[in-house]
Amino acid sequence: MAPDVQTAAGLLRFGNLFCDAKVLLTAVELGLFAELEDGPATTAEIRDRLDLHGRGLAHFLATLVSIGVLVEEDGVFRNADGAQRHLVPGADEFVGGFLIGAGRTLYPAYGNLGETLRTGAAQAGGDFAKMIEDPGALAQFAQMMDGLNETLGPLLAGAFDWSGHRRVLDVGGCRGNLLSHVLRAGPGLTGQVFDLPPMGPLFERHMAEQDLSERASFHGGDFFTDRLPAADVVICGHVLSDWNADERLTLLRKAADALEPGGELLVYDRMLVAGTDNRENLVASLSLMLMTDGGGAYSVAELQEQARTAGFGRFTHRPLGAYDTLVTAVRN
Repeated sequence: MAPDVQTAAGLLRFGNLFCDAKVLLTAVELGLFAELEDGPATTAEIRDRLDLHGRGLAHFLATLVSIGVLVEEDGVFRNADGAQRHLVPGADEFVGGFLIGAGRTLYPAYGNLGETLRTGAAQAGGDFAKMIEDPGALAQFAQMMDGLNETLGPLLAGAFDWSGHRRVLDVGGCRGNLLSHVLRAGPGLTGQVFDLPPMGPLFERHMAEQDLSERASFHGGDFFTDRLPAADVVICGHVLSDWNADERLTLLRKAADALEPGGELLVYDRMLVAGTDNRENLVASLSLMLMTDGGGAYSVAELQEQARTAGFGRFTHRPLGAYDTLVTAVRN
């Protein structure tokens, strides 16, 4: 239950929820859930396996039990069902990669939210081109993106009729994790990812692991200066919200140029939807403000207006997962 913010106690509790979040983020970063995948363990065994000091560990584990990600029986801890499905590396629905990235970059950035509101300046991660040249940072970013699209990929693959299409292009598709879900849903499809060149080796390795190398190709470039490859379907997922309104329009026009008349554009993002509770997506918008120079959430209506200007029509939209919205548009 969320704290009652109409009371002093509730306000104090709400103001400290970041502490709860950091407990979970730390457990993921320490590899606790991966360690318990090998079997339940006592506090002392966890201390030794993770090479921890031990001070505070009992309360740390008890907090995780209270959150609901661990189960304790007679002093022995095991992963709760949700943690087993989503926080163990290698699990089909693993989202821990995103949480690790959030703990390392987004969590400290929120400490400077007031500075961003005063100045408009991003606090972390604003120079993506510089970040992507660091192999370690690039691998962490790819893992973070996989954590997002590992859940959304199957949903997107099942939300669209891929029959009658041959070529699908994922713009800013990272190492192709979302594309892999789409290709498995459409056996007759070939897929392309367009992203910055340093992402190429990660893409090639991931496609080989997915046994999709013969059906998937990587195109390195800058989507603001280079043409996008031709396709029948263009996907823009969690891409447009990284940029300001003028830049979003530029990318929509690039997508239109990659499609023949009748080709389809799929945009999914944390959009603001009129008449709904947008709190989660408003917080996501603040996160983008902290991490990018011009990004932020936009509404379904704003996207449709810009897409219409770029040459699209016949719009539909529907929820995708817990917080995303999928908008489809047809090239005029």
